[in-house]
Amino acid sequence: MIRVVTRFLILCATIHIFLCAQDPSGVAVTGTVLDPHQAGVSGSKVILKRTDGTEVQSTIADSIGVFRFQGVPPGNYDVQIEQQGFKLSISRMRVGDQAPRPLTLVLALAEVQQQVTVNAELTQVSTNTSENLDTVTMDRSALDDLPIFDQDYIATMSRFLDASSLGTNGVMLLVDGVEAGRAGVSASAIQQVKLNQDPYSAEYSRPGRSRIEIITKPGTSEYHGTFNFVFRDYHLNARDPFALVRPSNQRRIYEGSLTGPLNKKTSFLISANREEQRAHVTVFALGPSGPIYDTPRAPDMNTELSGSINRQIGENQLISIRGVYTDHTLRNQGVGGLTLAEAGANFEDREDIVYFNHTGSITKNLLNQFRLLVAREHITTESVNPDPKIVVLGAFTGGGAQADKLQTENHIIFNEMVVWSIPRHTLRAGINVSDISRRGLDDNTNIAGTYTFATLQDYPNHPLSLLRQSGNGHIVFVEGVLGGFFQDEFRVLPNLQISAGVRYDWQNYFHDYNNLSPRLSLAYAPGKSKKTVIRAGGGFFYDRSGPGVISDLIRYNGSRLLQYLITNPTFLDAFAAGPTSIARLEPGVRIPYTLQYGASVERQLAKSTTLTVSYTGIRGVHVFRSRDVNAPLAPSYGARPDPNYNVVRQIESAGDLESQSLEVGLRGNVTRYFTGMVQYTLGRAYNNVGGTPVGVNRNAGINSFPANNYDLRGEWSRADFDQRNRFSLLGTLTPGKYFKLGVAVSLYSGQPYTETTGRDDNHDGLANDRPCIDMQGPACLRYLPRNSLQGPGYADLDLRWSRDFFLAAAKKDKGPAITLGFDAFNVLNHVNYMSYIGDHSSPFFGKPIAAQPTRRLQFSFRFRF
Repeated sequence: MIRVVTRFLILCATIHIFLCAQDPSGVAVTGTVLDPHQAGVSGSKVILKRTDGTEVQSTIADSIGVFRFQGVPPGNYDVQIEQQGFKLSISRMRVGDQAPRPLTLVLALAEVQQQVTVNAELTQVSTNTSENLDTVTMDRSALDDLPIFDQDYIATMSRFLDASSLGTNGVMLLVDGVEAGRAGVSASAIQQVKLNQDPYSAEYSRPGRSRIEIITKPGTSEYHGTFNFVFRDYHLNARDPFALVRPSNQRRIYEGSLTGPLNKKTSFLISANREEQRAHVTVFALGPSGPIYDTPRAPDMNTELSGSINRQIGENQLISIRGVYTDHTLRNQGVGGLTLAEAGANFEDREDIVYFNHTGSITKNLLNQFRLLVAREHITTESVNPDPKIVVLGAFTGGGAQADKLQTENHIIFNEMVVWSIPRHTLRAGINVSDISRRGLDDNTNIAGTYTFATLQDYPNHPLSLLRQSGNGHIVFVEGVLGGFFQDEFRVLPNLQISAGVRYDWQNYFHDYNNLSPRLSLAYAPGKSKKTVIRAGGGFFYDRSGPGVISDLIRYNGSRLLQYLITNPTFLDAFAAGPTSIARLEPGVRIPYTLQYGASVERQLAKSTTLTVSYTGIRGVHVFRSRDVNAPLAPSYGARPDPNYNVVRQIESAGDLESQSLEVGLRGNVTRYFTGMVQYTLGRAYNNVGGTPVGVNRNAGINSFPANNYDLRGEWSRADFDQRNRFSLLGTLTPGKYFKLGVAVSLYSGQPYTETTGRDDNHDGLANDRPCIDMQGPACLRYLPRNSLQGPGYADLDLRWSRDFFLAAAKKDKGPAITLGFDAFNVLNHVNYMSYIGDHSSPFFGKPIAAQPTRRLQFSFRFRF
């Protein structure tokens, strides 16, 4: 690895020295776009024009407001800046034989009620390496006009993620440049949400398709506010196909934000969010007495308060501080599908967060940014029922949840970055401390045990296994994750830019220090029209284990928390014991990394319409997985090799992943009446690690075990998240002045699932064995591969109708306004089945036990001023 990185850096240095010798005609014009409080304004459209109005060049300001024009001939020019929420800015300048000093351009806020339309200029191609157009971006107007369920912008953007690029811990969420677990502000306080911006940037540990970036609203010099009310009721919804009656559900969201000045140089932003869901979930299971249909309660309450202060110091320094309070409670967590109400748990999450952000210029061309997050979190989970947990595979889960635990977390996260702009170069360097956390855990799970039965006929007399714990479940540990990077964005020619960087990542508990990840990307516009841009890039991206693995290594060391896995136990033996199970790292374990590479072509079809065609390849190396290295040996599958232990869970970095995808996207004013994006992806993903890192199943790969711990040939197969075809449409239809319709369409191929016998023939305590397809005498030479069965596709159409009513008729489009909205999700009421059972011994084999939500209607009311 060191040899590869060394060669890469030597190559970059050689290219850099050679290209620096080139001298394109003209000089460089650089500058920074700031808001009224001297904070950089990202995404601004900057256009360089001659005084007669002829456009010379255009670009997009980067994440801190910096822009650059290369090869500008001497003459008089106008610099025009367009940015949603700000007034149009035009500044005149003169360019001589020498490069002018960097410009500092301050935007003025636009009238808040001015109608916002999609600006055609904002969808033009650019040769900046960070301005790829295969992004997914929702600005404030899109967030207001699109059908977004419960105002959950993160869930809406998640449909565009690439599961192959996600790490062990799932989606990376960035809020104003800082990694976070939640947005930290209410929905109306969010200005923009982005995905896949600058996919090969060395600033981030993960590629673009695995991170979601949220930009919150800045403080303003005038008082503006928004109040939203969202309402749903089960009387307006279609019936769940697995429920005999329509479950009683009602959802209410009260949300709003207020911003304004405290004095000439200080502004504030306050936001609040209250969510109340009086919900019932659907249970569809099979018990000893027959089918079980139930709709138990699962109320969900969430309160979030946030407040920030922005203070300008001097002419070019800005400090902001934001505090966040969150309290989330959920009753009967985990209930639904095969899980009965008696096996639920009550969950409460209390979190306090403080953000600190400082941005300022050290010199005219040197900018510094410092971001800090301090947080503490208290999470409790209590089982509704203290009885042992009963799992009958493919039939029902009852008894108690056996999920009691207490988690405490204290976090410090900070970033320090400097940006140095010089002619033809923008140099970035920084340190990312992604997490320094003190974590505590009181693990009281499985004290009474979990009994697993292979079939309904075996219940209750013949359990397959018992998993129970005893001993000391209290642990405290410190997790540290940090990185550093350097990147040079080099304008070689007016139509060619190269970005080269290198990043280093490290985490404690893993003695792997060779985690250098080089990144390289380029953007080139052939010809003089500059309507076509060719991009290419590649880079290494290192993963993280997450705190769960560290917690397991400390708890299950063989003496602290004793875990017993007993096969063929006596039912309800509260004192069953035996050799304990342990968890350990494989000797020489390494941090996994992903090699991602790709190329794309962007074409300007019209003034406000672009077409992109992108290819992406991903190769995952040393992927985390678990294996029981003390499992009974074939062919007898008798006693375990080391009788002193039961399961010896070895956490390895031996998995592999291969993924390829071809994406075609159309963005902008696609037709006269439709503005938005249309995207189709053809792809495939193979791996030999079970699980998917998306949503609640994140870390599934590192916690999954193979069917045969000594024969992994059948594990290489389609990934759990593999979908060959994905089509998405997101945008607004405006056929008339008083008719505006938000549209979201999702059409996906089905995902695979695994066929199993439902038995534990190899006596490793797990009933995940797969059928044998090549027997020779008593021995099986080959088992059915993982994910051999195919699930159905997914189809969904969501619509939103909204209408604005302005309260000041003389100041239409500028005064206070009320917006009424009506959303319909899954309008066609297409049943999207899920959770297919692949267990041969289950009466539901080959059938689904749940479905995605049917048609739901949502009403919203908004007042803004």
